[in-house]
Amino acid sequence: MRVRIKEVPTVSLYVHFPFCESKCPYCAFYSVRPRKGDMEEYFSSLSLEIDLIEKEMQGFPPVKTLYIGGGTPTIASSGIWKNMVSILENRFRFFQETEVTVEANPGSMTREQVMIWKDWRVTRVSLGVQSLEDRYLETLGRIHDSRQARQAMERTNSAGLSLSVDMLFGLPDQKMEVWIRDLGEIISLGVDHVSTYQLSLEDGTPWGDFPPTNIPDGYPFYRWAQYYLEKHGFRQYEIASFARPGEWCRHNVAYWFRKDVIGLGPSAWGFIKGVRTGNIRDLRKYSSMLRAGIRPVCVREELDPREQASEAAILALRTRWGIRFERFRKMYGERALEDLLSRLDELPSRLMRRNPWSAVLTRDGMRVGNAVWERLLP
Repeated sequence: MRVRIKEVPTVSLYVHFPFCESKCPYCAFYSVRPRKGDMEEYFSSLSLEIDLIEKEMQGFPPVKTLYIGGGTPTIASSGIWKNMVSILENRFRFFQETEVTVEANPGSMTREQVMIWKDWRVTRVSLGVQSLEDRYLETLGRIHDSRQARQAMERTNSAGLSLSVDMLFGLPDQKMEVWIRDLGEIISLGVDHVSTYQLSLEDGTPWGDFPPTNIPDGYPFYRWAQYYLEKHGFRQYEIASFARPGEWCRHNVAYWFRKDVIGLGPSAWGFIKGVRTGNIRDLRKYSSMLRAGIRPVCVREELDPREQASEAAILALRTRWGIRFERFRKMYGERALEDLLSRLDELPSRLMRRNPWSAVLTRDGMRVGNAVWERLLP
């Protein structure tokens, strides 16, 4: 007789550190330059937010993945980092194998920070390299240069932490030969995970309002990354991300499969029991609402069953695991599965690998993901 072992409920945790030394002209993430007292106010408010969410959830399940992002967490001093560690350790339960990721900027990451992470429970460092060409870094308004990027990669590897690197393509005047060289060099420097993002011009950013000129077509850059990274042992496990076997970011996977995520900090997003929430993008208002005993949520979204099924299909197709039909049927019903299958039938076969139990985007399908997902909208 086969005994089914009951899974222990878990949660993922995202902490948004809302401070940057300077603002890149293309960045739409919320951050401010810290003034005196801002970081103390932030941590005090963070503790209040944890109190309110813990009360709503009637206690926290153990944390399966933790991601500390921003902003630029590495502009925090060692003392600030120790304060953050203390808050998280005192309020949450972690497994020995919990994946803990810290975002880092090569221009502000220090050896002392890396030692604090290593002595704590950090397992991954997500390094915002973007390019190894100084002229592009200067155009992007980055606070680091290519020498600091190489140094930060070597420092992460020397500490025995898993190294993830973010790279941007489609930059003003970017040449394909430089992109090819950059990908080759980061591989030679021992990365485990690479995220490749096309430069996007977001509303409300300086470049969104006043776009730079000479932006190349991003398609050949992305196509080369698919070919080159897979050739060198990286598996594309998500539209923008490639990893060596077993090194994919489990925190990101939690988003794609609609797992519970607690979001802390101004502008952070959470997803608990099917309800998605977004915090206010303003440190002052975030803090004042929490001091008044009010959760600083400005967006609350709960999808109807049809919308849930559509979102689940779209998010699953971002990944190498794709849609598992039996699991989809159990969660969303027979009618939802029939509707999904009829929509998938309309797609060209070259975009998708299908069999009786699953559907996964091909390499070609990943390149036109937006067009595929539009077909699955309710």
